[in-house]
Amino acid sequence: MRYILSMDQGTTSSRAILFDISGSIAAVAQKEFKQIFPESGWVEHDPMEIWVSQAAVAKEAMLKLGIKSDQVHAIGITNQRETTIVWDKQTGEPVYNAIVWQDRRTASYCDALKQEGKASMIHEKTGLVVDAYFSGTKLRWILEHVPGVRARAEKGQLAFGTVDSWLLWKLTEGKVHATDVSNASRTMLFNLHTLDWDDELLQLMNIPRSMMPKVKSNSEVYGYAAAIGMPNVPVAGMAGDQQSALFGQMCTSEGMVKNTYGTGCFMLMNTGTRIVASKNNLLTTVAWQLNGITHYALEGSVFIAGAAVQWLRDGLKIILSSGEVQTLATAVADNGGVVVVPAFSGLGAPYWNPYARGAIFGISRGTTDAHIARATLESIALQTHDVVKSMESDAGVPIAELRVDGGATVNDLMMQFQSDILGVNVLRPEVIETTALGAAYLAGLATGYWSSTTEIASQWKVSGSFQPAMDEEHKQAFIREWKRAVQSVLSWSNA
Repeated sequence: MRYILSMDQGTTSSRAILFDISGSIAAVAQKEFKQIFPESGWVEHDPMEIWVSQAAVAKEAMLKLGIKSDQVHAIGITNQRETTIVWDKQTGEPVYNAIVWQDRRTASYCDALKQEGKASMIHEKTGLVVDAYFSGTKLRWILEHVPGVRARAEKGQLAFGTVDSWLLWKLTEGKVHATDVSNASRTMLFNLHTLDWDDELLQLMNIPRSMMPKVKSNSEVYGYAAAIGMPNVPVAGMAGDQQSALFGQMCTSEGMVKNTYGTGCFMLMNTGTRIVASKNNLLTTVAWQLNGITHYALEGSVFIAGAAVQWLRDGLKIILSSGEVQTLATAVADNGGVVVVPAFSGLGAPYWNPYARGAIFGISRGTTDAHIARATLESIALQTHDVVKSMESDAGVPIAELRVDGGATVNDLMMQFQSDILGVNVLRPEVIETTALGAAYLAGLATGYWSSTTEIASQWKVSGSFQPAMDEEHKQAFIREWKRAVQSVLSWSNA
């Protein structure tokens, strides 16, 4: 039997998952890596640690299953998006740490772009709001602040890439410098209409075009994985993690919606071949390009979701592992009047305030760690509610159902609350690792492992379904208190 190897390079860990022909998980390996916080609001990773950890878990997954490289049919890559890496084209050495998507160091530059009146032009070209979240301003920061880097870049010696590009470069031993359209569309340098790097935007941020990777479709052979001893195994699928999850959830028809609960929370709606401009601070982005046809999506990004549970574990130390949060949260009947707004690195859609910071409201003498844990879980669902309402407004139709994935979806308490607060059915698939599955599907389609999207769509099955059960009065009370708390956080950030 042959398998598809999916490399799922996330914000806090690198994972490798082997999928069989039925789309089932055959083996998994995972390794966390160091989070670097040089200053408040700054988040970095070591690019070499990203690469070494990803290569190691690929080998570990194969060892667990007891297979050799000739049993790997193809490799798919999916990745934390927007995270920015610059490296030397000759040596492959990074010139600086990876600047992570959560990093806010370029917020003031983004403010300057807005003040210069560039926001509408950037939005029209890229579908994005002007925010420190995206790669372009991070790349500019490296060019401006790391000694000697700009001169090397101007000489054509340096390469830029998001994590997909970096892994592809390393896997192919420096032979291929490329990205895919989904990752390219997250840089604030890519034109949605021409599907190419935009010269006006590159000039605006003073970025040499020679640094930019070649943009390819999401499902084709990019190169071969010689660096991990697989010189005959093609790397054949690539997509940013959220677009990959949309594909893994088989949201291939216009109007279908998924939400991924990972470090952050990311909701995407497939808008088909139409570029839909948002009036509610959502992002317009490329979903994928298959067989020469480009599909687009509306996206709402919540910066802190699973990371809030990690904070309960590592910051407050009220749980020993993330899995304990549901047990703690169910120790109380309700949140006891506590509302948590986990704006640790600003607020994403639909607020887009990089200066917002987290807060806990409603604490009394009777407040316990269980109340805070429950309110933290509720905050993830309430942030998602804000995005859904914006998406419904942009699309002009109510969402019929929500397909969910990611690690936090094992939490039945949160999934039920999500259904209650949205008033729609929430569907959890049998394979919740849909980010990795999407990359596997893309690689398998490119190499004939699967014949068509029709074939793989038949593999999608529901393992859990949650129906709304909360009465309207309670639901509106939750939403009202949440909005009050968010407004307080926004007022604090503007003070």
